[in-house]
Amino acid sequence: MTDAAKPELLAHAPAELTAGRLRRLGEGIGRVVYASDRWVVKRERSPSEIVALIVLWKILRRIERLLPRWLGSRLVQRPARQIQMLRVLAEAIMAVVPKALWFTTHIRHVWRIYHFRNTRGEALAREHLEGTALVPLRIEFPPTCVKIGGWPGELTVCEATERVEATLDQRIAELADAERFDDLEALLERFLRARQAGWSQGVFSVDAHLKNYGIIGSRIVLLDAGGLTDRWPDVERRLAAEEDVDRPHVALGIGPALKTRPDIAERFDARWKEVVNPEVVAQTLRRA
Repeated sequence: MTDAAKPELLAHAPAELTAGRLRRLGEGIGRVVYASDRWVVKRERSPSEIVALIVLWKILRRIERLLPRWLGSRLVQRPARQIQMLRVLAEAIMAVVPKALWFTTHIRHVWRIYHFRNTRGEALAREHLEGTALVPLRIEFPPTCVKIGGWPGELTVCEATERVEATLDQRIAELADAERFDDLEALLERFLRARQAGWSQGVFSVDAHLKNYGIIGSRIVLLDAGGLTDRWPDVERRLAAEEDVDRPHVALGIGPALKTRPDIAERFDARWKEVVNPEVVAQTLRRA
């Protein structure tokens, strides 16, 4: 794991970050991501934005249960631009409604869990994974103003990370569409090995969703450290939940990609259960 270097302090930001307006690449609950050809910078969301997204997600999930499955899943997976519009509307409503009405005990609990997991995960990633091939390369530089697409138009940043070629779920879908199933199966095996490599560094991700991983050349890197933990009780709870999953490939969301190749799905499920189990994980973590 020597492909990535430790954070490098530069005298100034890379020219491509300041040469033009950075494109809005995507967003998560806690941040919005903007990118040039090679580098990615992030805008951290305010607490009100995060709460608005939590409220919006809860509303969409409730609506989803009342609709036919095909329509409900499309609603929850709406394009990012439409989700942004709904989030802005939710924030506008929250701005005029007393906090006591929308910042309920449950939402406050969800917010605290998210904030704790995100803060701890980022710290663990920098302590255990930085300088390895398991995370994107990170560079630091003096505070620099960059232009970004959309609101607020510009952003002051002091670090950037390597831009991935695609998220893992995107690459799997591309390979399936091209019927490159040998490459797809090899990629799934690399994913399992990348997870084990993370355990060997002393951390385990309780959120192994494929959107949390990206592709950079031959590397599979962790994009969201929010699910990282170094506490065995957390790992044990996650693995206990895994035991109830009969078809891991379906739980990971790659059922459609492997619909015509049940043989690959069967082999992957067997490999997943062989690797992602208390005995193997505990042995790997103990060696870290």
